[in-house]
Amino acid sequence: MSAHDQMRAMLDQLMGTGRNGENNKFHVKYNDPKVCKSFLLSCCPHEILSSTRMDLGECPKIHDLALRADFENAQKSKDHFYDLDAMEHLQAFISDCDRRTEAAKQRLAETQEELSAEVAVKANSVHELQEQIGQKLAKAEQLGAEGFVDESMKLMEEVDDLRKKKLEAEQEYRNSMPASSYQQQKLRVCEVCSAYLGIHDNDRRLADHFGGKLHLGFIKIREKLMDLEKTADKRKDERKKAFKDKDRDDEGFSGRRYREHYVGGRELDRRSRRHRSKSRERRDNRDKERKDRDKDRERRRSRSKSRDRSRRSHRSGSSDKKRDRERE
Repeated sequence: MSAHDQMRAMLDQLMGTGRNGENNKFHVKYNDPKVCKSFLLSCCPHEILSSTRMDLGECPKIHDLALRADFENAQKSKDHFYDLDAMEHLQAFISDCDRRTEAAKQRLAETQEELSAEVAVKANSVHELQEQIGQKLAKAEQLGAEGFVDESMKLMEEVDDLRKKKLEAEQEYRNSMPASSYQQQKLRVCEVCSAYLGIHDNDRRLADHFGGKLHLGFIKIREKLMDLEKTADKRKDERKKAFKDKDRDDEGFSGRRYREHYVGGRELDRRSRRHRSKSRERRDNRDKERKDRDKDRERRRSRSKSRDRSRRSHRSGSSDKKRDRERE
């Protein structure tokens, strides 16, 4: 993005679509059903998790910073209750992610060597200390980059203490099982983002994970969902009263409340399967049309050859008759 485009985006974000009197590039208003309500509240998973291992691709609904500015200005004079739409979107997304996490745990249980109850407790102790080290190390690096040196140094002291505890826990874990089994990589699924963490991962690997965009993005989404759920019942009552005797057409209502449909998780899988099915159908139709065209061409060639043979036969017969007349 050029400097001019960056400046334009900043002005759109601050002043909305009408900063120069022109309409926005999508020619829609912020309350159009095609606009992503989660994006207007800065919590759309498609945006937060972009360029990560779990990139969901482009959101099927419109994202535009100018529309977000319009919404924020309009929200000051009228409550639109878009937080409830965003909550439903995030609930569907997080429930699907939790389902994937449980499936990953099940796969590990089926593929990894089962540990005894005593050894499993010691392994979990090592994993928990690892996670604390990774989280604090990532936080310390962030604080140091932001200029909070004292706070960063304090966290590094806590990291050193945790490292000592981790060495003791690893020693107990190593002594409780055969050396050959200890060398095997014991994995654990991250409860936040469903990534795999190994018991032999070093501090750098853990810090990269807990300070990475994917893990922090899931934390942001989960925290936003928790905040929205805290006030959900109250907000639903307020919305019911606000829309009780009003025409709902301008907010996307027609008889019943308009429900958002986002792509992600199972819906993304269903659309992908449907897309593959349609692609196969189009491919089969193209093959069929190509075969039909080939048959038509073959029939035309055959008819053309038959006509040529008939003409040659006719010419040959005429020539024979002419020669016979000349002999006579």
